[in-house]
Amino acid sequence: MQALESKATTPTIGHEFTLQGTNIYIVGTGSHRLIIDTAQRIPEWADIIASTLIDNSISLSHVFLTHWHVDHAGGVPDLHRLYPELPQSTYKNTPGRNQQPIEDGQRFRVEGATIRVVHAQGHSHDHVCFVLEEENAMFTGDNILGHGSSAVEELGVYMASLNKLQAQRCTTGYPAHGIVITDLPGKITVGLAQKKRRDAQVLQTLTEIRREYGRKTASVTVKGLVTTMYGEGIADEVKQQALEPFMDEVLRNLAEDGRVAFEFRGGEKQWFALGI
Repeated sequence: MQALESKATTPTIGHEFTLQGTNIYIVGTGSHRLIIDTAQRIPEWADIIASTLIDNSISLSHVFLTHWHVDHAGGVPDLHRLYPELPQSTYKNTPGRNQQPIEDGQRFRVEGATIRVVHAQGHSHDHVCFVLEEENAMFTGDNILGHGSSAVEELGVYMASLNKLQAQRCTTGYPAHGIVITDLPGKITVGLAQKKRRDAQVLQTLTEIRREYGRKTASVTVKGLVTTMYGEGIADEVKQQALEPFMDEVLRNLAEDGRVAFEFRGGEKQWFALGI
């Protein structure tokens, strides 16, 4: 069974740390199908979706959103304008206007496809993934990408979600960005291992700073830690919008585990390793 007979890819506004675009999946084999994510609201999007549906003589019965980010949910108004019946069948965790709630473990069926909902927060507070039961596959949204790694709002929650996704035992991943993941368990295992290595690198750096400068001057700001670990050659935009927020989340997660702490020096939050 080929459940993914149509896929439209639309461009996103580019940044140094943004992938090529948002993958939109139209799922099913019959005349009524479901769509996962809607991309952002750009004029070309409505034409792409409408022509895809017309060319394949199909209609949409359900709309599923992995999360609220504009490159995933921004196209909803255009979709509702084209198909006025869809607001009653548009589903999202913590729904907004003209959206319906979606529960963990809830199932939806169209011809050729059964979709099961898996709440998987961390990248965002409302993120969900969808298991395609007929293929033992998963639509991973932004939690697991086809290239690189995901940006994270809450690292501890995100890591728990990765373990939850791994427990689904799906073999293939259909990400919202990048290429199809042919070895989803391996990709998740790599992500979990990277987290452990990253934690170890941060702890090692903080430990070296504390040993070198002594207890009174051993703490460091997030900005200083990023510079120490990644050097001066990275663009300020990448540091400020990606590395520093992510490092702050890593440190907060380590603090929850009792491995680091912070103090205020000169009005700035500064971090140091515990247990040395």
